[in-house]
Parts: sequence; C-alpha cells; structure tokens
Amino acid sequence: MATVILVRHGRTTANASGMLAGRMTGVKLDDIGTGQADRAAARIAAVPLVAVVSSPLERCRQTAKAVLGAQADDRRLRVTVDKGITECDYGDWQGSALRDLAKEPLWKTVQSQPSAATFPGGESMATMQARSVTAIRRRDAAIEAEHGAGAVWVAVSHGDIIKSVLADALGMHLDLFQRIGVDPASISIIRYTGARPYVLASNTHEGDLSWLKAAPRKGRTSRKASAEASADAGAVVGGGAGPGAPGAGATARS
Repeated sequence: MATVILVRHGRTTANASGMLAGRMTGVKLDDIGTGQADRAAARIAAVPLVAVVSSPLERCRQTAKAVLGAQADDRRLRVTVDKGITECDYGDWQGSALRDLAKEPLWKTVQSQPSAATFPGGESMATMQARSVTAIRRRDAAIEAEHGAGAVWVAVSHGDIIKSVLADALGMHLDLFQRIGVDPASISIIRYTGARPYVLASNTHEGDLSWLKAAPRKGRTSRKASAEASADAGAVVGGGAGPGAPGAGATARS
C-alpha cells in the first residue's frame, strides 16, 4: 500500500514551558519549533507527496504548511485536516504543568499500563489509539486506491498519537508504547501492505528521504499491478540490501 510519513509538530511555547497543552487553542510553534518544522520540510522536499494531512490544532497546521511549502509543486496540494489524528483529550489535565501531573496517582498508570488509563473529563488512551490508528489506516488505503502503491503522503500529528500508531504497526501492546520516543518535528515512516505494516523509520531528525520516491516499474505498470505487487510482498529473509538495490522487492516463498 501507500507509505505514510508521520511528522510530529515542532516545539511549542507549551512544550518549552513544560505544560500539557492538549487541545488548547492558541498554542503555536516557538522560534525553535519553526526552525524544526522547516528542517523536517526540507528533508521531505525530495519526495513528491500526494497528500498532506494535519491534526486540526494550530501547531500541526503550522508544521504541515511548512511541509507543503517545501514541495516543488505545492500548488497541486493543500493541507487536509483530519480530526481523527488530533491530540488526545486529556480532560482535566489539559493546561497543567507536567511536574504537577507527575504527582497524580494516574501518572503511574499512564506510564506503566496506559491501556487502563482514562483522563478525568477526557478520553482513555485506548480510545485515543483506536481512533488514530483507524484514521491513518483508512486514509492510507484511500490514498493507495487513488494514487497507487507507490504513493507517499504526510500526516502531521502529536507525540502520543504517533507513538500509538507506531505501536500498532510494530505489533506492540499499548502498554508498551511508552518505550517509543517521538520528538518535536521528528519523522517516522510506515508502509502498510496486505501482509503487515513495515516501520521503515522512527523518530528520525536527519537523513535523505529521496529513497522514498516511487521507482519506475518494468513490465506491468498499471495501478492494479502495482497494488497487487504491494499486497503480495513479504519481508526479505536476511534483511535485504536496502531501497533500490537489485532484488530489493524479492520475497522468500516456503
């Protein structure tokens, strides 16, 4: 299927002050965050995107705008907002200092058993994961159906949202998702296939992404053939030689 580049928004004034912003309005990128967003956008610029999707919150839309602006032909795209990847509803915790929240009994549950955590006046972490994973997978399938298996798109979202999506792709229980790091303006990459998701990168800050460009296919070049190849692909035994190498798409058959 298609490939999604998950981008966390750049650093905000709330991040810098240690506040849990949640879904508060008016939380924007600070100067450092703006620079981070621009650097992430520059990394992605080498990849022709078919869609840029964002959480509705300002900090994500700012970051998405930077990603869009770095595309060579940005006039063919616009930022699409998806409420399914908005920030977790932290309820009564929203707007509080993290140092104060760390003293709450629920904090230990959030750290060690997040699947059992429900924020007072807000949503559970299990609900957060379910809606965000559903949103990403549904849109990825729709993009693949429209643009073909080589399509690459960007989703700009929040730390806990991206961590939960990565955990799902890795086959990890939600209770283990705190083992995943997702820094401001970091880039993670997932490719969904008919067999399984492949996590191609996680929490990266540097590096050329031009290898994500769809390679020209020889022979059957139809969208249907491309989709069939994606669905039939399996994990390369031994790890393979990397993107673009001869035989990179070969699979082992039992």
